[in-house]
Amino acid sequence: MTNSLRPHGQQSAPLPPARPPAPGVPGPRPSETPRTPQAGTAAGPDARPAKQRDAFFDNAKYLAIVFVAMGHAWEPLTDHSRAAEALYMVVYTFHMPAFILISGYFSRSFDMRPDRLRRLVTGIAVPYVLFEVAYSLFKKWADDDPGHPISLLDPWYLTWFLVALFVWRLTVPLWKVVRWPVPLALAVAVLASVSPDIGDDLDLQRVLQFLPFFVVGLFMKPEHFQLMRRREVRVLSVPVLALTLAFAYWAGPRMNSAWFYHRDSAQELGAPWWAGVVMTLAMFGCSMVLTSCFFAWVPRRKMWFTVLGAGTLYGYLLHGFLAKGSRFWGWYDDYAWLNHPVGEVLVSVFAAAFITALCTPFVQRVFRFAMEPKMEWAFRRDATEVARERAKARA
Repeated sequence: MTNSLRPHGQQSAPLPPARPPAPGVPGPRPSETPRTPQAGTAAGPDARPAKQRDAFFDNAKYLAIVFVAMGHAWEPLTDHSRAAEALYMVVYTFHMPAFILISGYFSRSFDMRPDRLRRLVTGIAVPYVLFEVAYSLFKKWADDDPGHPISLLDPWYLTWFLVALFVWRLTVPLWKVVRWPVPLALAVAVLASVSPDIGDDLDLQRVLQFLPFFVVGLFMKPEHFQLMRRREVRVLSVPVLALTLAFAYWAGPRMNSAWFYHRDSAQELGAPWWAGVVMTLAMFGCSMVLTSCFFAWVPRRKMWFTVLGAGTLYGYLLHGFLAKGSRFWGWYDDYAWLNHPVGEVLVSVFAAAFITALCTPFVQRVFRFAMEPKMEWAFRRDATEVARERAKARA
């Protein structure tokens, strides 16, 4: 039924929690020394006490990662179920922008300070290398494809987001000095969408086309999230979502869903160049509206799953092995009942339960060596940083 291009690697992803927020921005874990973006604190030279994590953002990250897992589980169903295709399109409109927006919001304080650069390397670059190699080896074995190359320049499947986040974080100081950052980021995204010569190296199309959401998050303030959480927004989001689902149900067989991946230029999707301009701007607007609707329904208080919001990077990178393995091993073809309504519901429930398990503290402890390596042996520390750490320890 679907009219989509699905090359390898065009999945969405959750974001690894970002750098410590600026003063007044909620989020960091109290009194915990950071090792990676998932456990950042706001301590500076004066070693002020860190603020509590905001349950709202942890809830948002957990719920978004659940949508990511269900979206991956729905993808093979879209050829047989128009309803699954409509849900797939709606989810892909907002879950990636929501993650990127939160990532930008918590990158507000990023600068070129040595300790933050080290966390950028250990929390993003190192996991990228390890999982890019692991996924490539997995494809060689599970897909019976011994010729599949291992290339750090061509992110495969989920790892593209780590490349994008690495690049976006490095550009934070630039966006802080330009006069109109969001229009400029949109212009960059539009130009990328009409530039087929960019190629596949480091998935730069995605890096550039998703950039506006990161920049929007970078300049958001706590009151903007408070506005999206107002009761009026929550009430209005219901008819908006209903109309979006109805439109997606109609558009599913008529629209190329590869537009949602932001992986290719308009020309590579068989469309005229001007379609890239129109679709980039239109999808940016639709994504921002649905992202606001999503945030409107995220619980503000601490829930049973709030603690799992700190483990979304783990769930994101680890669930991909099962998501891809189910395709390699032909489970959706061997078990035809999965393509019926009851099967679709069970697949959705299993995907949510599986990703929930992968975000638990136990899994974080087991795989911390790959996601949050200390690597103290690899870096030098200057006197200023040593003094800062001693001040933090005394506090």
